[in-house]
Amino acid sequence: MRKLASIQKIWDITPIEGADRIELAHVEGWQSVVNKGTFKPMDNCVYFEIDSFLPIRPEFEFLRHSSYKKNDVVGEGFRLRTIKIRGEISQGLCLPISAFEELKDKNLEVGTDVTELLGVKKWEIEERATKNGTIIGDLPSFVPHSDETRIQTVDTEEFLKEFHGKEYYISTKMDGSSHAIGIDDENVHHLTTHNTELKIDGKSSFNQYVVKNKLFEKLQEYKDNNNIKTIAVVGEFCGAGIQKNRLKLTQPQWYIFTIEVDGKRIGLAEMKKIADTIGNPTVPIEEVGYNFDEKYPTEEAIFDRAYGNYPNGGLKEGIVVRPTTPVYSQTLHDYLSFKAVNNAYLLKHGD
Repeated sequence: MRKLASIQKIWDITPIEGADRIELAHVEGWQSVVNKGTFKPMDNCVYFEIDSFLPIRPEFEFLRHSSYKKNDVVGEGFRLRTIKIRGEISQGLCLPISAFEELKDKNLEVGTDVTELLGVKKWEIEERATKNGTIIGDLPSFVPHSDETRIQTVDTEEFLKEFHGKEYYISTKMDGSSHAIGIDDENVHHLTTHNTELKIDGKSSFNQYVVKNKLFEKLQEYKDNNNIKTIAVVGEFCGAGIQKNRLKLTQPQWYIFTIEVDGKRIGLAEMKKIADTIGNPTVPIEEVGYNFDEKYPTEEAIFDRAYGNYPNGGLKEGIVVRPTTPVYSQTLHDYLSFKAVNNAYLLKHGD
């Protein structure tokens, strides 16, 4: 699971032009606005990533005016998002370890995950596509969670070396809502949102889309014909009522980006094959090549590559980079893969 709150080292503090009370703290690949004098370089801190949803507690009350949110999915709390202060992008929140009683005197190492200890959740938006769906449980264990590592959260130079000598592909990060379908080892059909399983009752747009396109029937046939125990297909569901339909689609569309067969992620070629078999598109594949680390050696080059627009002209959310054949990452302790989000998109849409 993603470390939304963790102990991190502040590598540098830099001034903000024209600002007397605030400055920039640099944590991993992120930069965050902090009160001047709170930290010095090489101090440890509690770093909360963007997309974090912080609980109601005194340490976070200063965020009430700017960040308080309440919904039926995650309750009430404070949502962290990308903002711009005095012309500088600020992503995430840095607070002193001493601000939290449960962290004092623990001598926590850099990288320690304190997400659960501090009651932090991932911010989830209520989507109309699933609003009327009937939740019947958590995400089934054979359906992969779709969180993608952001390039800012790793040591970029060392991490990119893991791509050397490998064929890679770049796909468009579609702006929608993560949904999946799957069939388990007892041939039970499962339909999910990002975090939960829904009853297959036709009471959501995605539910209706799956039924209309007979995706379960087609997937079941593929599973039977290939002697597969479990299969899970994850994609981004886009259209009216979903993330303000920034792709401006006239009809809903599900874009497949991950498939796992018997618990293992499959490569690009096989993913395309299965997508074609069930008659559903993958996310757009923008580029295929070798040695991503040589072509895009810096974060700046990667973020330049992430800029762009969807076909309708709206700012695209960003890109996802993966090897065409899945490999294990020593850095991530998971499949080698990352996303780079378009900063122009983040600033415009407040994510």
